[in-house]
Amino acid sequence: MAKHRVAKVSDIAPGTTHQVVADSVRMLLCNVEGKIYAIEDVCTHDGGPLEQGTLEGECIVCPRHGATFDVKTGDALTLPAVVPLMTFDVTVERDEIYVEA
Repeated sequence: MAKHRVAKVSDIAPGTTHQVVADSVRMLLCNVEGKIYAIEDVCTHDGGPLEQGTLEGECIVCPRHGATFDVKTGDALTLPAVVPLMTFDVTVERDEIYVEA
């Protein structure tokens, strides 16, 4: 895995998400109370993007069928999703966000 610079912390307000691509992988950066998490931007239930979903605390809610995932662990928390999301290691250096992909 390689480390990729993907965004700036200052571009992602707390409680919001930001879609990025690193090494051909679509990811969603999630700012939870100032800490950045990176998850795959694909609902494991229907294969659609989570980018239009709602970040509620530490959870992202799929905009199509309401499946909920923990952005820290990737765990599927509610049906119809049962398969967890991939998560990616995040490093923040000054204002720059790096992910391992």
